[in-house]
Amino acid sequence: MKKNSNQIMRSVGFLAAGAALMAGIIGITQSSKRNQQAFDQMKQERLSVQQERVQPRTASFVSFPQDIDFVDAAEKTVNSVVHIRTEIIRRSATYDDFFGSLRDYIYGNPHSAPSQRSLVGFGSGVVLSADGYIVTNNHVVEGADKIEVTFNDKRKMSAIIVGTDPSTDLALIKVESDDLEYLEFGNSDEVKIGEWVLAVGNPFNLTSTVTAGIVSAKARNINILGNRSSIESFIQTDAVINRGNSGGALVNNQGELIGINAAIASHTGVYEGYSFAIPANIVRKVVDDLIRYGEPQRAYIGVEIREMTSELAKDLDMQSIKGVYVAGTMENGGAAEAGINAGDVILDVDDVEVNTLSQLLEVVGQHRPGDEVVVSIFRDGKIYDFDVMLKNQDGTTEVKKREAVFFSEALGVSLERIGTSDKNKLGINSGLKVTNVEEGIMLRGGISKGFVIVRINGQMVDDEDSLQRALDSKRGNTTRVEGMYPNGMKISFEFFD
Repeated sequence: MKKNSNQIMRSVGFLAAGAALMAGIIGITQSSKRNQQAFDQMKQERLSVQQERVQPRTASFVSFPQDIDFVDAAEKTVNSVVHIRTEIIRRSATYDDFFGSLRDYIYGNPHSAPSQRSLVGFGSGVVLSADGYIVTNNHVVEGADKIEVTFNDKRKMSAIIVGTDPSTDLALIKVESDDLEYLEFGNSDEVKIGEWVLAVGNPFNLTSTVTAGIVSAKARNINILGNRSSIESFIQTDAVINRGNSGGALVNNQGELIGINAAIASHTGVYEGYSFAIPANIVRKVVDDLIRYGEPQRAYIGVEIREMTSELAKDLDMQSIKGVYVAGTMENGGAAEAGINAGDVILDVDDVEVNTLSQLLEVVGQHRPGDEVVVSIFRDGKIYDFDVMLKNQDGTTEVKKREAVFFSEALGVSLERIGTSDKNKLGINSGLKVTNVEEGIMLRGGISKGFVIVRINGQMVDDEDSLQRALDSKRGNTTRVEGMYPNGMKISFEFFD
């Protein structure tokens, strides 16, 4: 059957419409695929960006270097760190107790003992030699009447104080032994910021405790020693240290002693993120002084200094802010004699840069009076080197050795000359410290160990000869004694022959 033209045209129209419809469907499908591909690509890019953002945060938690092994360092250290227990027997230092003791003596009870109380303290220490020398903080053993040392293997020994240095917060004690494990000194000048360290202490009389951290800063001054002549140039770390760790060891990865832990920065009394240690180079010098001379030998350049500022550097035409400014020099001091003047800028001492007072005190504190150091200074746009002879506080190069303890029969006490650090602390120029009290005038007057005799019959006393001259200078049968206790309380009394 033949189709007419209209039928043919309708069929073609339908076919065209069907083809168009199919083309539309195909176009829509292809468009949807392209959109899906674009969406998948955007999703993948977004996921990639998110992963890039997240990745550093994930990596930051892996902060401990996997190639550092502290096992050997810890094994070298733990048996050389000890627990220290101190006991302080306090006689009451009040005028009522003094006159009460005097009344007991007058009214027939001369042997009545002054009232006493016992204070117990704890800390840590580091063994420095097989024969029993142990370094700790001065504040751990200061004023102690009894010292007991407990080792990591639970052995206990009694210790005596060899010497102390309040200006660095160091003390040296000794036990009787010949087979102790001990630590070797490292060079604290070579310690770098960011270096890993171990802090080892024995705060709880259990066994030595080890914590790890990094060196956060050097030459820190936190103003805790309370004296202008004190050396505060601490190594700052973030190793965990708490009460009872004072006097413990700060060691490097080789197990070498690079510092003695001394303090924490805290508002609560417990660790909050910062700890401070006395540099080993200072410790080694002070310990050697205490063994050889009985007291620390402080050396001075003989300058008054100011910290450098941008304004000061600009006035001096310096290209950078470095060094310490010499505000003045001491008469007869080593700096003045060498040719250093006010207005100079000290850049380094023996090739060690000094940009703060703490750094200057640390490098000079490693020397004794009579040592010569090379001081580089900036002056009028040029750098000059000066050979400076260091001197003691009295302006001489003499190294002073503490005299042996002697006994005064007239007073009934054993005495020793106080050191420079004690003189500075008490604000006196001379004195004799009571180390033991036996039957006699001082005991009946209520005077106890630690009392410092400053004057007798108005005359200053500083050694056995000056003491005898002062005792011989009395008029009539009355002797007047003036002095003070370590807490600054002053006492004067008279006794009759």
